[in-house]
Amino acid sequence: MDRGDAVDVVVVGAGVAGLAAAHHLTRAGLSVLVLEAAGGVGGRMTSEKVDGFRLDRTGRLLCTSYPELARTPGLETLSLRTFAPGVLLHSEGRHHRAGESFLPAAARRVVRRGAALSAVRGTRGALTAVRALASAPRAARPQPLHRGRPSRPAPGPLGGAAERARLATVLARLAATPPERLLSRPQLPTAQALSGYGLPAAAVEGFLRPLLAALLGDPALTSSSRCADLALHAFVTGRLCLPEGGADALPELLAAGLPPGSVRTGVRVTAVSTTSVTTRELGEVDCRAVVLATGARSAAALLPGLRVPAHHAVTVLHHTTDEPPLAEPVLLLDADRGGPVAHTAVISQVDPGRAPVGRALVTSVVLGRPADPAGPGVLDAEARAQLGRMYRTSTRRWELLAVHHDAEAVPGMGVPHDVRRPVRVLSGLYVCGDHRGVSGLQGELHSARRAARAVLADAAAWASRPAGRRLETAA
Repeated sequence: MDRGDAVDVVVVGAGVAGLAAAHHLTRAGLSVLVLEAAGGVGGRMTSEKVDGFRLDRTGRLLCTSYPELARTPGLETLSLRTFAPGVLLHSEGRHHRAGESFLPAAARRVVRRGAALSAVRGTRGALTAVRALASAPRAARPQPLHRGRPSRPAPGPLGGAAERARLATVLARLAATPPERLLSRPQLPTAQALSGYGLPAAAVEGFLRPLLAALLGDPALTSSSRCADLALHAFVTGRLCLPEGGADALPELLAAGLPPGSVRTGVRVTAVSTTSVTTRELGEVDCRAVVLATGARSAAALLPGLRVPAHHAVTVLHHTTDEPPLAEPVLLLDADRGGPVAHTAVISQVDPGRAPVGRALVTSVVLGRPADPAGPGVLDAEARAQLGRMYRTSTRRWELLAVHHDAEAVPGMGVPHDVRRPVRVLSGLYVCGDHRGVSGLQGELHSARRAARAVLADAAAWASRPAGRRLETAA
């Protein structure tokens, strides 16, 4: 192919981190070319479309309080669908609410004030609306969660009034602590650090442990306690949420906002340097800087010696039924840990557009379990038995739509963990992704912004370097 105009930066990988980095660099006036080996954008944030259903592949949970949602150009019109406040715990055959609902009134005012300030500082469109929803006073108590059989009040896994008040105080303190201070705390494995909260064992085992496993994607809670504190801070100061229409809506929005021809899919990069990338399909593409925005293992294949962290496996099961087993869009956790499912939700109650009219979509997440070579049958049977107990209904008529397994869905954050691992390898070569910081969407977006800043800081030296060239955009 003929060579054409100069390109400043080649971004390798069209996942969320790569697309976000491209937006930051494009907004700063640089020309950017994003190369992606897969046939579409999104990386781990992709969805499968089956008979009118939109099925996320990794079951990733987002929070409205993520600062990078407001800082990333291209996400101004992102529409988020929120879960009900807090979570629902299943314990010994009953459902128990936990989370924002029992924070003291003063603590809720602190949380709402922080969310309101965040909304004022730069968010617009639908993202502003969803943050306003997250910061609004709670409405009157909703209708019973379970159709046909209301929940009976009981102390449950959180204990009595004194224990719940103590838990509320701990969460309020986390909500009021700036993230930078949380990052200065000593590091311990989260499972070990839970005893340091000074909470009764029932609240730790029945609420914090299953909640943190869901937020961190780490069933054994080996992650750094700093990451756990950040996750709890985001949970208490915001609302759990999902992109409207499927996980892929977010990366597709980012890709659509880049200049035409900036993103090339189906292009496999085989080598990188500070001034070029080599591809199987397009040959060598010259540039002035390269940003590696792939997963950790793919990045290490291109940059030998780059550390590859341990990963946590995630399996997502999608079932459909004709009657939603819960009447509210709430995340359901199993405080009893009586099966493989870590958390589940009637996703069509959170985002009705993910299922056809008249059908309910139930999405359940299994953490840390390897794929079964014989297929998903055993896991599905175990999950159905557990889900029947959790939802307190029969799952016999449920239909399994899809099972998605990713052995490296969540980069590990074991102790010691640096939440700001270097993104600059050397001048002209950079790496980003949630394996450079905190796993999850917030980590991906934050690392993208850090990488873009590093590129721009080095750009002053480009005047003394020859300009690269880019391939002409295909017609």
